[in-house]
Amino acid sequence: MTDRVYNFSAGPACLPESVLKQAQKDVWNIRDTGIGILEHSHRDACFDRITHETEADCRAVGNIPDTHAIFWMQGGATSQCYMVPANFLPEGRTADYFQTGKWANDSISEVPLYGNCHICGSSQGSGYNFIPKGDQVKYSDKPVYVQFTSNNTIMGTEFHKEPEAPAGAFLVADMSSNIYSRPMDFSKFGLVYAGAQKNLGPSGVTLLIARKDLIEEPVRPLPSMVAYGNHATKEGRFNTPPTFGVYLMGQVFKWILAEGGLAAMAERNKEKAAIVYDFLDSQDFYTPHAVKEDRSAMNITFKCPTPELDDLFVEQAEAKGLSTLKGHKSVGGMRASIYNAFPKQGCVALVEFMKAFALEHAKTANA
Repeated sequence: MTDRVYNFSAGPACLPESVLKQAQKDVWNIRDTGIGILEHSHRDACFDRITHETEADCRAVGNIPDTHAIFWMQGGATSQCYMVPANFLPEGRTADYFQTGKWANDSISEVPLYGNCHICGSSQGSGYNFIPKGDQVKYSDKPVYVQFTSNNTIMGTEFHKEPEAPAGAFLVADMSSNIYSRPMDFSKFGLVYAGAQKNLGPSGVTLLIARKDLIEEPVRPLPSMVAYGNHATKEGRFNTPPTFGVYLMGQVFKWILAEGGLAAMAERNKEKAAIVYDFLDSQDFYTPHAVKEDRSAMNITFKCPTPELDDLFVEQAEAKGLSTLKGHKSVGGMRASIYNAFPKQGCVALVEFMKAFALEHAKTANA
């Protein structure tokens, strides 16, 4: 990897090297326009083409049906926490939410501003180490929609199958950290949103995939910037978009298509995750956070026997070129984020380091 380290950051995360090299050229002069992408107007012919190609490639990658609009906004997934109920939840009605970690809780906290929130399934009592399912899920009577966070970046858990919404309700998903990591049936969703900075591109742009009939009119009067329909009808250019972010997201879509699409991404991600999880299951020095059946293919969370060893692990790993492995402060330990663009060799290098570290410190941990 020449002068680059293995970047295990949870986000902003590593990008495909071929995409970065193309961006280097296009920052200077994109498509022989004599102007770099950072300098182009969002209204000119060059960016028209970028906008249309990005949408078309996004649709091709995800097999998005014509019933759904594709557009992008700013404000990150955090802004979507309030925009979802603002657009969809009438006063006095109820929306159901899965409580599976920090990002789910951020969404839950905004709902009472607009309507009622019902927790239909929660793993809070066990430190969010599993995904509620089966008889652990209790829906309210006639919810407007059911929202879940498809992958929990901090905790390292993932919905491997979307929940079944009750009759009359639609699904909303925050897919920020596992979108386009595997094939998904987007026709099942009323709305999907995802911050780009993990699997799709740089920070600063949020992708939305929404059923057109649901976003024609919000359920209440809203400021124009908050209404989804305004952004969808203007191709993500209701206001000046983060042009470089849209461009780079489009380049990532082209990379995914060139690499074989989502089926190929799924196989690659499964293979990478197995390298680390198989080792974790073969030893007793490190403790994984997530239960086995709900482990994330994107974020692998684990701890050493003591917090002091966790700190030493992170410090020594950084010196070996294994960067940003420190876990979130709410969980501690380590977190290895291995999104689409993360190389398999990085997982091999991580396990080699984990083995050596455990061998060296096992006696200290047992003392």
